[in-house]
Amino acid sequence: MTDTMTAMGRAARAAATILATAAPEAKALALTTAADAIWATRADILAANAKDMDFGREKGLSPAMMDRLMLDEARVQGMCDGLRAVAAQDDPIGAVIDAWDRPNGLHIERVRTPIGVIGVIYESRPNVTADAGALCLKSGNAVILRGGSESLHSSIAIHAALVTGLRAANLPEAAIQLVPTRDRAEVTAMLQAVDYIDVIVPRGGKGLVGLVQREARVPVFAHLEGICHVYVDAAADLEKSRAVVVNAKTRRTGICGSAECLLIDRAFWDSHGSVLIRDLMAAGVEVHADGDAQIEGTIAATADDFGHEFLDMIIAAKIVDGVDDAIAHIRRYGSNHTDAILTEDDAVADKFFRHLDSAILLRNASTQFADGGEFGMGAEIGIATGKLHARGPVGAEQLTSFKYLVTGNGTVRP
Repeated sequence: MTDTMTAMGRAARAAATILATAAPEAKALALTTAADAIWATRADILAANAKDMDFGREKGLSPAMMDRLMLDEARVQGMCDGLRAVAAQDDPIGAVIDAWDRPNGLHIERVRTPIGVIGVIYESRPNVTADAGALCLKSGNAVILRGGSESLHSSIAIHAALVTGLRAANLPEAAIQLVPTRDRAEVTAMLQAVDYIDVIVPRGGKGLVGLVQREARVPVFAHLEGICHVYVDAAADLEKSRAVVVNAKTRRTGICGSAECLLIDRAFWDSHGSVLIRDLMAAGVEVHADGDAQIEGTIAATADDFGHEFLDMIIAAKIVDGVDDAIAHIRRYGSNHTDAILTEDDAVADKFFRHLDSAILLRNASTQFADGGEFGMGAEIGIATGKLHARGPVGAEQLTSFKYLVTGNGTVRP
């Protein structure tokens, strides 16, 4: 443990004790004030982001990673909107999940409680500073944030606005802390801080998540890479498919919900030909096509193209023989993140949904909807692909645990 992490951990533990019983109104005030402060200081935030963009260019970041890093007024407005949306949600702490009476006279309630202290380690996207801070505060948790080295200036500027909100609500400033250095030793210290941090949430690429899973002594919410598939069934509507496929790949290529593999049913291909592949190429996408999917302008796919997260204007494509073949391919190459089926056949859609275990499955909708904000959560820390505690978009409710409150009336056990 470093001296910095020890001090931050102790402060977070103390703050978590206060947050566990903080009034919902105080948490909401902190978030709305933080939103106002972010907007009021947007010029400073954008100036800080310009420094980060320069650092990213010097570091040789890919276009997709630079897009993740970049802030403009619209994205700053999105952060503000997310903070206000989280503030307006019902407070999850103390909510009764279930209640029942036993024949022995006991009344039992299961109620939501904070987890305690959460550590969030993330790459590139500076807006995660606001999203993670907001969701942890809303759920009564203290949080220690460690942003990517490339987003340090932006994260510091955003964090300052969050602290302004905490002060306005008379909540401890240590409720939301940001590691103020690029020193990777602090990452190692977070992963080993079992006395201070209750769970680690990594948000980033396979390299970061793998590092965290290998080295963490603190429990981890796994947020693995987004190897998202779109399967176009024989019964898919052509115009819906054309719109969804292009959007799923091109709306934003650098996010985990971007489609990385297109699977086309052979019957659809026989009826409509290569229209979907041609649409993608017309939009500037490099298509790595396998077998019969190869047409003029595509690149012959290799084995490494399947199960690969491109995070770029590149997609793998393959023709499959029906929904069973598509399911088998996704089971082999997918990451249990987000997969979509395009079909008008209810039975085929039902089979796709039942036989795949991805955290998010969609029908006739773009994989780009794999986002907590689009799910009505206001914001998210990430998309959890593990099977324990949280799956899919992790919002405030998913950052809680629970306890049992048991009431008797002089009740004794025979």
